[in-house]
Amino acid sequence: MTFERPLLLLTLLVIPLAAALYVLAERRRMRYAIRFTNLDVLGSVTGGRYRRRFVPLALFLLALAALCIGMARPRHTTLVPRDRATVILVIDVSRSMESKDVKPSRIGAATAAVRTFLDRVPDRLQIGLIAFAGDVASPPTTDHDLVRKALDTIEWFPSFGGTAIGDALAAAVKLGQQAVTGASGSLASVTTAAPDTQTHGLVSILFLSDGAQTRGQLEPLAGADLAKAAGIPVYTVALGTPNGTLDFGGNGPFGARRVPVPPDPATLSAIAARTGGQFYAAQNAKSLQSAYSKLGSSLGRKPGQSEITYGFLAGAALLLVAAGILSALWSPRLP
Repeated sequence: MTFERPLLLLTLLVIPLAAALYVLAERRRMRYAIRFTNLDVLGSVTGGRYRRRFVPLALFLLALAALCIGMARPRHTTLVPRDRATVILVIDVSRSMESKDVKPSRIGAATAAVRTFLDRVPDRLQIGLIAFAGDVASPPTTDHDLVRKALDTIEWFPSFGGTAIGDALAAAVKLGQQAVTGASGSLASVTTAAPDTQTHGLVSILFLSDGAQTRGQLEPLAGADLAKAAGIPVYTVALGTPNGTLDFGGNGPFGARRVPVPPDPATLSAIAARTGGQFYAAQNAKSLQSAYSKLGSSLGRKPGQSEITYGFLAGAALLLVAAGILSALWSPRLP
């Protein structure tokens, strides 16, 4: 915790002064009590509850301390929303996302986790959504309801294509650059996403995949190099279990066949490490939700200071009220 006006902390010196004044007042009160000749009346006044009469004093001194600290304008370091920040969500929609090793299915768990992410991010954060390989489901926008509506259709995507990690990364980099610079254009040239220093610190990519690359022009680490050159960290999530499978060809002449669809954590971890992001392994819906919730609380924010003066003032007010009430209830009364 830091203070905008640290010199005002010297006002805390009034607390020992107030305590000293109270002790002096108590001594005078005791001298009066000794001269009080009616011991029965004196006993009814003190009531045998000597210690609790110090509670209102303690509350009053705490309130005084809170007021002194509040005058010094305390601040604490926290994450504050970053202006013009953009997060590009990239979700694998290959056929393997229909696997049910993650309940209710990999794609179902992914869309639910993205909704959790949207609930945690700042309202002014721009969110874009890309489905593999490069299909823009929702351009970057601060209208998060539009992104939620796009998620309603994304579960229909897995019937198309395979996993093209490198191309999807390149498309996300270009979309992030366009969001920051205000430029427009096609994302078709995924291999030519030029570095852009204006995106440094303003764009992040949250990349979810459940398998190894099976198609596309760019290799995964080549796509990661584009993100690194643009100063865009990639946070990767490997979804699925090593034993995940998917059934193909149930009505074909050869009957159904079960194909293993394990995730590729090594590649996704390498992408995160190369771009300065973080890697998460999610083998169930709960761990996936946890990862997206954590990222939703951090992406699009930067370290900053938030003033907490009003917290100290409110605390001081409550302490003063409590001290006043207890003092009125416990103060001795003459018969």
